[in-house]
Amino acid sequence: MDSISTICGCLAGAFAAAGLPDREEAYKEIIGLGLDEALAVLAPGIDERQREQVLSAYRDCFFASSMAEMPLFPGVEPALRDLADAGFHLAVATGKSRRGLDRMLAAHPALAQCIAASRCADESRSKPHPQMLHELLGHFGLPPGAALMVGDSIHDMEMAVAAGVLPVGVCCGVHDAQRLQTHGAQACLAEVQDLPAWLRRTMAAARLKA
Repeated sequence: MDSISTICGCLAGAFAAAGLPDREEAYKEIIGLGLDEALAVLAPGIDERQREQVLSAYRDCFFASSMAEMPLFPGVEPALRDLADAGFHLAVATGKSRRGLDRMLAAHPALAQCIAASRCADESRSKPHPQMLHELLGHFGLPPGAALMVGDSIHDMEMAVAAGVLPVGVCCGVHDAQRLQTHGAQACLAEVQDLPAWLRRTMAAARLKA
């Protein structure tokens, strides 16, 4: 889901509401982290009153935003349906809260049908800690080497590396290919819709090598 502009706008409004200096240049960098972890990066040392002001104002803004302002990236639904139909286990590990993820999935029921499990930052440890991936691997009974993490941020790549999962970047979101590769991406795709074809090529090449 392309929520970059909504997240940045809500952070700017929340910082203003709490009387904090604008951090416009830094908001995008923390996308993917849990809200508490993001605030620790953006405004270390603020007092508890300001912290609660920012968190409350951000949540109010985000949940008041229209889902129409946060569309799916092109080709996401058919790509994930293709993979689910092929027998892949699909899961979500997100910096969003459970409430935020449930809202997104409710707005995209066809996408929700493809997702077999999920973990959110308010019920596990935030990226880049690997706990969310470890829990999802345990849910499916899979070793790290049997999974990959697809994401658009450096935090996704760092989490995958920490979990021993193959990191695959997509360049349509938060960070570009160079940043993703610097933080561990072993492959970078232009769009999420490129994933099924890339995965089939990669698996075919692995079988040939075997």
